[in-house]
Amino acid sequence: MKQLKFRLLLLVTIIAFGMNSQAQDAKHPWQIGLGANIIDYYPYNAKTTYTDGLNERLEHFNYGLPTLTISKYIADGFSFGVAGSLSTIDNYDGFLIKDDITYSPTEEELTYMAFDGIIKYNLNELIGKTGIFDPYLTVGGGYIFVGDYDTGTANAGLGMNVWFTDKFGLNLDSKYKHSFETFRYETNQHFQHTAGLVYRFGGGDSDGDGIPNDKDDCPQTFGLKSLNGCPDSDGDMVADINDACPNRIGLVELNGCPDKDNDGVADKDDKCPNEKGTTRNNGCPDTDGDGIIDSKDKCPTAAGDKQNNGCPFADSDNDGVIDKNDECVNEPGPASNRGCPKKITEDQLVELEKLFKTVYFDSGQDTFKANTISTLDEAFVLLRKYVYKDFSIEGHTDSLGNDNINLDLSRRRAEKVKNYFVNRGIEEVNLSSVGYGETKPVAPNNTSSGRAKNRRVEVKVILEKLK
Repeated sequence: MKQLKFRLLLLVTIIAFGMNSQAQDAKHPWQIGLGANIIDYYPYNAKTTYTDGLNERLEHFNYGLPTLTISKYIADGFSFGVAGSLSTIDNYDGFLIKDDITYSPTEEELTYMAFDGIIKYNLNELIGKTGIFDPYLTVGGGYIFVGDYDTGTANAGLGMNVWFTDKFGLNLDSKYKHSFETFRYETNQHFQHTAGLVYRFGGGDSDGDGIPNDKDDCPQTFGLKSLNGCPDSDGDMVADINDACPNRIGLVELNGCPDKDNDGVADKDDKCPNEKGTTRNNGCPDTDGDGIIDSKDKCPTAAGDKQNNGCPFADSDNDGVIDKNDECVNEPGPASNRGCPKKITEDQLVELEKLFKTVYFDSGQDTFKANTISTLDEAFVLLRKYVYKDFSIEGHTDSLGNDNINLDLSRRRAEKVKNYFVNRGIEEVNLSSVGYGETKPVAPNNTSSGRAKNRRVEVKVILEKLK
């Protein structure tokens, strides 16, 4: 039975290495490695109590040289190989072989030989390129000879190559070996760990295009030197493996696809391949930039609203409130008032006039008294709420002095107030100023307090505007 297993394993190995893989695409299909190995029986003896300490684990190691591996890339991340290793067993589960009285006292250690067939899968096929790291999984079978006993094994493990150069690297490998038959400790289940150097080589020029496989990005397909050995069916200098349109001459920046209207959108993705458009609109034009492509825009040259088929809504009074939302279509007004002008009420006018009656000037001057500025600021807050061209600012004086001088002084005082509001941001077209001199007193001029009240400014609004 044992002889049959060994012969079957040997036959499988010979057949696998004799296969000529037509799907091969690795630049270095062959790999050979040489290293050291450790046979580890820990922890398969149920009679032993384990503490899992590192020192105890190391006590179960059996070191050996050499381990030799050779493998060949097959396809799609899979490789097949064989391995041979030699070691000595002098420790089983922490018990030295030479101290085992059930064994020949003249035999201080056992010779361990293993021959394995390996199927390896490169994990980079799943996780993507990992730079110099090349992790893999292995499964396979083998045959071991330990002392006077031998048996077949089923193996599974994982490992990793770390490449120093394009061809040389470090290999770390660990596999579990399950024995088909067990004889005491000699052929029990165990781990085998290996570490060593690896070298990858071979390949030649599989496609005969004059570019070695290790420099050929398409080693199984005849290609061009300028494209690292890859073909270019449409001659647009984009290799077929990178060409989204391999049978149509295209642009490098569009992965080999044509762009008839030169708008930066490949024809295969362009909803309007004969009209220059934008990427945002899948290659279709939007002349007015309103987000509606011209073919669906009833006003393609005027920015409009999607709800109005791309046309702008009418705004008859140009107040920024479209007619359909404007309750005063022919009178400009703010959006906050639904497009209607804010009209001052009689109560608000009374409040405004009370404020202006407390605007006082120094005697014979057009300069404000100190407490007047705060009054003007209150008036400004009220004025700026309303859209009017008929606020009239009226200046007055007391009766002291020359009539003509007083008339000029009242005009300057009214102009002074007007300019104060204009400088604060009130539109000048909404304000007018006039001076009446001493002709409209509000208090007797024969007292100082009366004359102070007559040196004033008032504001008036045409009441028809209130309607």
